[in-house]
Amino acid sequence: MEVEKDKVNSRLEISDEVIMTITRLATLEVRGVVSLGGEENLFSKIKNNPPIKIIRNDESVTIEVKIKIVGNGKSRRIAGKVQKSVTEKIRKITGLTVERVNVIISGAVFG
Repeated sequence: MEVEKDKVNSRLEISDEVIMTITRLATLEVRGVVSLGGEENLFSKIKNNPPIKIIRNDESVTIEVKIKIVGNGKSRRIAGKVQKSVTEKIRKITGLTVERVNVIISGAVFG
């Protein structure tokens, strides 16, 4: 006797807020990053200057993240580490393909 399995049409969707949270945590753990740039608050989306932007394409994402770095930090090295950290964490946690991570250094903190 054969048992027919029910075909279930299901879909998993990961919200932009989850991707933003992962991006924020992955960015802030990089040595040399002081904080996110832009305006980080509940109204960031309204003001069009959020620290993190997500662009979706089916099963992949492009991420833009604004950061502030330590004043004596090597900006290219820090940006590269942010790109690597964000890409690895997004892939590992969500399974999404990261097309690219654009890092914008919006400030440097001295002192």
